[in-house]
Amino acid sequence: MSLMTVKEVAAYLGVKEVRVERLERESLLVSKEKDTDGNPLFDSGDVDRYKQLAERLGGI
Repeated sequence: MSLMTVKEVAAYLGVKEVRVERLERESLLVSKEKDTDGNPLFDSGDVDRYKQLAERLGGI
């Protein structure tokens, strides 16, 4: 399991960081833990699965 920051997830998905934070807030993309500053960290496998699902549903 590799953890990704909000910035890394945003770059991977091609969206703004606020969009990733909203996805986490709405439980569409669940964080595994928080860093020392309280920012969410996401499992890279979960991020990849979310991206595949979103693309099948018509886009992120």
